[in-house]
Amino acid sequence: MKKWTVDAAHSEIGFSVKHMMVSKVKGSFASYDATVEADETDLQGALIDFKVDVASINTNNEDRDNHLRSADFFDAEQHPHITFNANEIVKKNDEEYELTGDLTMKGVTRPATFEVEYGGKGVNPWGVEVVAFSGEGKVNRKDFGLTWNQTLETGGVLVGEDIKITLELQANPA
Repeated sequence: MKKWTVDAAHSEIGFSVKHMMVSKVKGSFASYDATVEADETDLQGALIDFKVDVASINTNNEDRDNHLRSADFFDAEQHPHITFNANEIVKKNDEEYELTGDLTMKGVTRPATFEVEYGGKGVNPWGVEVVAFSGEGKVNRKDFGLTWNQTLETGGVLVGEDIKITLELQANPA
């Protein structure tokens, strides 16, 4: 097994959530650390840990970002990080895995599952071997204490419950 660190300059952690029940708001986190200890050709048995800086949230709207950092949502002052620790990895085929682990947001830990695809490996211009993975999953924000919402006059709510999480990761040897 090799140890890898996610290269934030060539990776992205994104999310989307329904807005007003008709459109989607997308965002990302700019600051995070992640390590993977694995045989990159077979993730089964890998040790995978993520730590995301909540204050680095970016939805391209400063007022919304500040609201998301507040106690109404992530409460970044009291809970500055979102973490994920893998505890089960099931190989579906040579390139696809189902990754389950403990996701912690706002002090609440719940299981979360991601569909992960191995993108392959290559050598960067400096002669360093890198690997890439893509992943996606969905969680209900209310399960993590992110319950703020507003009822719309026309019926429905301002913010959807399901958050779709997407990952595009490139990792370098540690």
